[in-house]
Amino acid sequence: MDKETFIQKAGSPLFTDRYYKKAASLLQEWNGIEEIKGTAVIGVPLSKPSISHSGACFTPATVRKLFHNYSTYAVETREDLQSSKLTDCGDVLMHATDIKESYRRIEQSIEKLIRENPSLHPIFIGGDHSITYSLVKGMSNAKAGTIGVIQFDAHHDLRNTEDGGPTNGTPFNRLLSDEVLQGAHLVQVGIRNYSNSEYYHQFALEKGIRISTMKDVQEKGILCVIEESLEYLQGKVDHIYISVDMDVLDQAYAPGCPALGPGGMTSRELLEAVYKVAQHDKVCGIDIVEIDPTIDFRDMTSRVAVHVMLEYLRGIDIS
Repeated sequence: MDKETFIQKAGSPLFTDRYYKKAASLLQEWNGIEEIKGTAVIGVPLSKPSISHSGACFTPATVRKLFHNYSTYAVETREDLQSSKLTDCGDVLMHATDIKESYRRIEQSIEKLIRENPSLHPIFIGGDHSITYSLVKGMSNAKAGTIGVIQFDAHHDLRNTEDGGPTNGTPFNRLLSDEVLQGAHLVQVGIRNYSNSEYYHQFALEKGIRISTMKDVQEKGILCVIEESLEYLQGKVDHIYISVDMDVLDQAYAPGCPALGPGGMTSRELLEAVYKVAQHDKVCGIDIVEIDPTIDFRDMTSRVAVHVMLEYLRGIDIS
């Protein structure tokens, strides 16, 4: 800031406190040349394949902006993330009209990034849930060994592609069909009533998918469900990927989800779950999807996403 004219860079915070380190300070822009070591943020702004109207393509920008609203300090455990490195790789450029081309760009970009930066640990900001197909496929192409997925979601996302092509309801069906992912390597947490059909629930069971419903979460507790899920995957896969569909949350906590509904998780349960999973040494990345900032209330849902990212980073840092 010019102290004589009091002119500062556009977009700078309106107020700063020298003793309050903001989470935005963690984001370090990648120069596109140096090797990326550690955790990185990558925006995947695609929402045209969504079954319902969605402005999830605007989420990466909204989430980055909200990093200015929070600190780096976790008071409950007296941990400060200030020393953590969070490289911002920018966003994958989507094609204006060709959805399949956008999927190809996502897969190719992620595969290349991971091959060239083997220690890269990505946090993907969607976008709708259809991007998970391309993200997992790109990671699978670049990494040796098998990938397992822990999916936080109200829905199975196993819909067929014949009735509407690849959409945000089909990513896990596509991953299974293309043998990128085995049914026994997929764990779904938070599946709830009146968000799925009998056909797709039976399909999930036949494929060997491990399902924990919201009733399981309520009766066992979220940490017990996560411990069981990790123990289940531990000996089956080489890498564990986390996919967070924000509609796993109750509508009271996620008004910006296109497919919001009652009976879901609390934000506290989701944060505890992500932190717990992130500590596992086989975790290789995470995506956060299905937020529409254009219908959100005071960015409530995007604010939860920021906390998911920070809890994930905190878990990774101590693992």
